[in-house]
Amino acid sequence: MKQLLIQYIPYYKNYIRKFIYALIGMILVAGGTSGTAYVIKPVLDDIFINKDLEMLYILPWIVVILYFAKGFGKYIQTYYISFIGQDIIRIVRDKLLTHILTLDISFFHSRHGGVLISRITNDINRIQTAVSTQIAELIRESLTIVALIGVVIFQSPKLAFFGLIVLPIAIYPLSLLAKKMKKLSFISQEKIADITTHLSEIFNNIEIIKANSAQKIETDKFAEHNKNYFSINMKGVRTNELISPLMETLGAIAVAVVIIIGGREVIEGELSVGAFFSFMTALFMLYTPIKKLASLYNSMQNAIAANERVNEIFALSHSIDNGDTAMPLEIENIQFENVNLSYGEKEALKNINLCAHRGEKIALIGDSGGGKSSLVNLIIRFYDPTSGDIKINNTNLKDFDIESLRQNISIVTQRIYIFNDTIANNVAYGLEYDENKIHEALKLAHAEKFVSKMDNGIHTMLDEFGTNLSGGQRQRIAIARALYKNPQIIIFDEATSALDNESESIITEVLDEISNDKIVFVIAHRLSTIKTADYIAVFKDGEIVGFGTDSELKEKSSEYNKLLNH
Repeated sequence: MKQLLIQYIPYYKNYIRKFIYALIGMILVAGGTSGTAYVIKPVLDDIFINKDLEMLYILPWIVVILYFAKGFGKYIQTYYISFIGQDIIRIVRDKLLTHILTLDISFFHSRHGGVLISRITNDINRIQTAVSTQIAELIRESLTIVALIGVVIFQSPKLAFFGLIVLPIAIYPLSLLAKKMKKLSFISQEKIADITTHLSEIFNNIEIIKANSAQKIETDKFAEHNKNYFSINMKGVRTNELISPLMETLGAIAVAVVIIIGGREVIEGELSVGAFFSFMTALFMLYTPIKKLASLYNSMQNAIAANERVNEIFALSHSIDNGDTAMPLEIENIQFENVNLSYGEKEALKNINLCAHRGEKIALIGDSGGGKSSLVNLIIRFYDPTSGDIKINNTNLKDFDIESLRQNISIVTQRIYIFNDTIANNVAYGLEYDENKIHEALKLAHAEKFVSKMDNGIHTMLDEFGTNLSGGQRQRIAIARALYKNPQIIIFDEATSALDNESESIITEVLDEISNDKIVFVIAHRLSTIKTADYIAVFKDGEIVGFGTDSELKEKSSEYNKLLNH
């Protein structure tokens, strides 16, 4: 609780005027509530007992003013605190996504996307409830309690002792309930993350689910996650709702004692009827904000648990440090010197020595898991070598500004990335929009013909994952995006795998043309693509076991011949 307040209260300094308005509203609520309790005394003593006709016409208007103040105060408090809280959460949600996107690619590989979505949506939503509503209610109810305690003590300090003794007695059981609520909140948030993760898997893999008639399997899995979430939430409801009977029982005991002692004082003339009923009204009204405060404290355990989960993400940092050197205007070469790469205990690359020069096309071939994709991941600095150096124009890759580096590299992978946007915006993604360049890139990628036949041409909206395109069309849009960037290094990781022979032949020609002033890496299995490469690197178990031209490798590399004949 303390950590939550320390973390989020400083945000309020940006909303001082709005918070003052909200605080005025809280004071009006507290004053209206306590004033309503206090006014019982003059109503009974002056009107009903002393039969004061003048007070008969004054006090009802005071009651109206008190209730108006209470209602108006609650309105302005709710509006301004909601504005402040929701704007704070908007800022935090932006910060969380910004921070997540700075983390290394290994972070995303080790966590399911559904879990991260749950952090940004569900966990932040729970914090929002606390920041935009519960903190305000906490302050308001605390002010109301203080005001009502003032009325209670003012009417009878002696009775106040017996009526308020319930407060310290209730602290211990309430703290136990709060600890249990926090534990249940952690579990609840893990369960909703499981639901989000599973839904993400279902919608991302809907084709294979339907193709295998696995709908029932997935709905059964989802039902199990849903049932677990329901069970945990019901445990939370049971725990939270124990507050009411606990406070009701303790409060009833205190009220019973007050009635006995106070009734005797009224009978003996030590206390007026009006003062006694004003005291009792304040005491009864006091238990309502006390119960709310206890319930709020328990409910805020949701936000506390969610905030700890969010802070776990904020505590992570990237291991790939940024350099401060701008990329050269012309990349002459990229060189790998004794490069090794490990993912945990797994060795992905071993003692790689390779040099590619401007104007060269290097083909990387080998069995799956041989290390080809790992090598290109090092070029774009998704990972850094475990040992060894990668240099561009004799400058270590780690010295370059990462954004500058990646602006000079395009990569087309086996997985095709299509955004729910127009074809034009997909091609120009992340760069300045230039319609002429878009058409040129589509033409180079052999995509302009099918794009021009669409109703809205380059302005055609693509569905999520590009489901309104064929596999080959999606691939060519991805290739057009890579060419639009006009990079100095281009990486094609099985980029022609989904194309027909004619389209592949055209793309191969494009690769030959663009490699005149660029460094091109091509990961491919098709012989037609490999043959046009200036050099071919043969990978096996993370090592380069052969390097040379097609004819050279046919003569001296058994592994190359094995792959060609496979």
